[in-house]
Amino acid sequence: MNLPFFIARRIAFAGKRNFSTIIIRIAIVAVALSVAVMITASALISGFKTEISKKIFEFWGHIHIASAITDSATADATPVSDSLPFLDALRKTGQVPFAVPSSFLGFEIEGETEKLTHGGIRHVQAFALKPGIIRSKTAMEGIILKGVSNTFDWENLKPYLEEGAPPVLNDTAPSREILISRQTANRLQVGIRDKFVVHFVKEGQQAKRLFEVCGIYKTGLEEYDRKFALCDLRQVQELLNWSPNQVAGFEVWLDDIRDLDVFNRYVYDEMIPPDMVSASIREKFPAIFEWLQLQDLNEVVILGLMLAVAIINMITALLVLVLERTNMIGILKALGARNGRIREIFLYHAAVITLNGMFWGNLIGIGLCLLQQKFRFLRLNEADYYLSYAPVKFEWFTLVSINIGTLLITILFLLIPSFVVSKISPVKAIRFR
Repeated sequence: MNLPFFIARRIAFAGKRNFSTIIIRIAIVAVALSVAVMITASALISGFKTEISKKIFEFWGHIHIASAITDSATADATPVSDSLPFLDALRKTGQVPFAVPSSFLGFEIEGETEKLTHGGIRHVQAFALKPGIIRSKTAMEGIILKGVSNTFDWENLKPYLEEGAPPVLNDTAPSREILISRQTANRLQVGIRDKFVVHFVKEGQQAKRLFEVCGIYKTGLEEYDRKFALCDLRQVQELLNWSPNQVAGFEVWLDDIRDLDVFNRYVYDEMIPPDMVSASIREKFPAIFEWLQLQDLNEVVILGLMLAVAIINMITALLVLVLERTNMIGILKALGARNGRIREIFLYHAAVITLNGMFWGNLIGIGLCLLQQKFRFLRLNEADYYLSYAPVKFEWFTLVSINIGTLLITILFLLIPSFVVSKISPVKAIRFR
């Protein structure tokens, strides 16, 4: 029989009403709140980063491939062929090997370890861009037309399609349909099936095209919603005086975003010709991703503060338990119990309190996250945060790590106050009332 555990269990569930009961309850509440806040904060930050990244990736793709040469006179991209030899191989690319520095227990050691990427390349599509000015009956608005072809994956944009449908791209003639953002639609006061004229500069002369609104999207990234509209690639090619097989570049989607840096290097080094460049989405929009990385620091600060609250309250509770059981400690010492065995009693008792608090903390934290997932009662200012609600994403590894880490770190810190037991004299303790 484990005697320290047996005594700790009897003490913990004795049901005796005294001052320590209040302290224990406060400690349980503190641990529960700390764990609940850590779980909620981690889920919210993870959800926030995932949703923002998803919006950018789904609109822009993970990797962009384009010509390394820019037309200095017009600042337009130099066209490339949409049937370059490397494209077929690129679309069929699966997992690729890559080398990482070898490490042991988190420390880098000499040599390299070869690994495989989590996935391959999921989709490749061509695009072309042309800036212009929209002119409607009520307003004027600067816009960048993003020309897309039948290879465009509309599934990526469907979650953000508020009204209408994507442009219908047939084989007979360039489509006049255009997909604009909610912000552009509101500023121009246009809706589905309304028409407006877009003015362009073509060979130094003004050119204009009539478009019909087929759909309205809203990603929440207002800076980009304001700028971009999607239309038939052939319209942009004609405005740029390009042939039907010329495009500005290619957007590449990966199976797994964790492979972004590896595939960006692989595409640049192994796939594309020397006169072309590839750039990851992180390189094109560094400000947004640096801002997202700051959320990791916020998460660490919140977890650290909440863990400190739990530890301080548990240390207080353990000291109260030791002082309250001074008489018992004296008797156990008189019977021959060693200090280490007596310390185990109180550490087991503290572990029971911690586990009790963690149970309620998980129940509260996970419950709040599930309610937020379903009802979205925590709202955000979309203009500032790119999202209209606080998203939640459970990462079970993080959830398990929070629970195991809280228990182990709390018990580790409780070893220090448990040494008070060794200072208690058996004679004085037995006489203590």
